[in-house]
Amino acid sequence: MPPSGKSNNTTKVVLIVAISVVAVLVVLFAICLCLRRRKVFRREQFEIALSVTGGDEEGFRSSESLLFDLGALRAATNNFSNANKLGEGGFGPVYKGTLRDGREIAVKRLSGSSVQGLVELRNELVLVAKLQHRNLVKLLGCCLEEQERLLVYEYLPNTSLDKFLFDPIGRQQLDWGSRYKIIEGMGRGLLYLHVDSRLRIIHRDLKPGNILLDGDMNPKISDFGLAKLFSRDETHGNTSRIAGTYGYMAPEYAMHGHFSTKSDVFSYGVLVLEIVTGRRNSGFQGSGNSIDLLGYVWQHWNEGMATQVIDRSLGNQYQAREVLRCIQIGLLCVQEEPGERPSMASVILMLSSYSVTVPPPSPPAFFVSSGTVTESEVFERNVRTSLSGGESSGGSTTRESRRRTGKSKLVSLNDVSITEMEPR
Repeated sequence: MPPSGKSNNTTKVVLIVAISVVAVLVVLFAICLCLRRRKVFRREQFEIALSVTGGDEEGFRSSESLLFDLGALRAATNNFSNANKLGEGGFGPVYKGTLRDGREIAVKRLSGSSVQGLVELRNELVLVAKLQHRNLVKLLGCCLEEQERLLVYEYLPNTSLDKFLFDPIGRQQLDWGSRYKIIEGMGRGLLYLHVDSRLRIIHRDLKPGNILLDGDMNPKISDFGLAKLFSRDETHGNTSRIAGTYGYMAPEYAMHGHFSTKSDVFSYGVLVLEIVTGRRNSGFQGSGNSIDLLGYVWQHWNEGMATQVIDRSLGNQYQAREVLRCIQIGLLCVQEEPGERPSMASVILMLSSYSVTVPPPSPPAFFVSSGTVTESEVFERNVRTSLSGGESSGGSTTRESRRRTGKSKLVSLNDVSITEMEPR
């Protein structure tokens, strides 16, 4: 019979091994359970996203790996503290955050009870797999945990164009070179949406607050919550729900709900004129007259005094020919008839090459003139005015122009449902 001490040692070893094996099995089981629950949870997120995106699994599949953890976003934004709040959008606030790897992000927190917020979420999730362009804000992913509906974007340090353009101090940082780069970059981003992307996309809410600026003042179009996706053979659409921002909506959209790429062209034209003048179209008051910015610029252009509308903060640090060309292109974009507005492809050509002739603009929307305009004379007068230091030649040109254009009248909008009277 073996010694009892040796038997006890053997028993202890067996117990230790057994307990260790059981412990390892328990740990492995717990890990497997966590992984399985995580997989199930991510699948639930994916299914929620699919329900939001209308079942477009192909459109969302490529961004499935871009689902963010709610805890990570709470930590990044200091639990969505007011100190991290960048601003308030139409569908919810936006917060700055810093991930553990040091990346800076912007997190849009959509209202869980807002039907329109879910529409925006649907648009953004579908578009993330389809849009890649240097002049569009990059959507990094989303979070759909609990009751949260979060969209995660790249963070752009210079925020939005309106923070510079309409601020007396901020606009000092926008020299003409920066403004021209913004005008051209916006145009290229819009051209991509209309022509070069997999789908034809109408943004429907272009405004300074939706033009974000990176550290080098490169513009990036953001906020696709109101965007409409068309197939390649579709050119226009209709809606009974007018959504957008007053001052930037094309007349055919504001009054009748008709939208197309030319609706975006109109909004782009308003932006161009705002960038040149440094003044906001919405709520504009010009020279004591009841006239919007578009009419104000048109009158000065038509009278050969276009240099008088240029933002005074620019001083004389700009190329007159380049600025006047931008004014002319801006006026072409805001013409009343959609068919008379240029396509974005034509706009980019006119911006890129002086060999391309820029046609004379007709009066802008909401501004109806009873006279006619000589095609080449107006531009020549504006050039002469710029070369002579901003004064007209003896005042006779202005009087002659007034005789040509006749008496003008303003047309106002009535009984139109506009969702926002001021920019978001």
